[in-house]
Amino acid sequence: MQELLKNTEEKMSKSIASLEREYKSVRAGRANAAVLDKVSVDYYGVPTPIQQMAAVSIPEARSLVIQPWDATMLKEIEKAILTSEIGINPQNDGKVIRLNFPPLTEERRKDIVKDVKKTAEDSKVAIRNIRRDALDKLKGLKKDNKITEDDESNGEKKIQNLTDKYCKEADELLAIKEKEIMEI
Repeated sequence: MQELLKNTEEKMSKSIASLEREYKSVRAGRANAAVLDKVSVDYYGVPTPIQQMAAVSIPEARSLVIQPWDATMLKEIEKAILTSEIGINPQNDGKVIRLNFPPLTEERRKDIVKDVKKTAEDSKVAIRNIRRDALDKLKGLKKDNKITEDDESNGEKKIQNLTDKYCKEADELLAIKEKEIMEI
């Protein structure tokens, strides 16, 4: 049963880690290098993340500078950014690519908050699905007489506590991201 609890907690924590990664890539009005995490550049036939082929810096709050180590890749990086869904037009000056993040309108912020809430809810649904699977396995162990009724009851409580803990963590991450988006 300890193995079941350990696996359940591991899966739930991965769900939260996934939510955190997703939130890092949300464009909230200020420059954030994480928006480039999902952008891959065709580097001699191999899809390569921008961070592996260029220095990415944030010289000021609303701009990002990408300086490729191989200057011949400027056009490819620019093309990859244009075809990605980050919604920012790159400016290529022949040496570096600049991304200027425009200030968000109130309406756009509210749309982003809606998306962020949906992502948090999806994460909580995943956590509850993990709980359901764990409870099913627990019932199976009881049915096969591998654990007692008391063990099953204690296991259910522990699994519910894990579920509550990770759902609360998802809500806390949501509150932080929502505040970040709305106060810019």
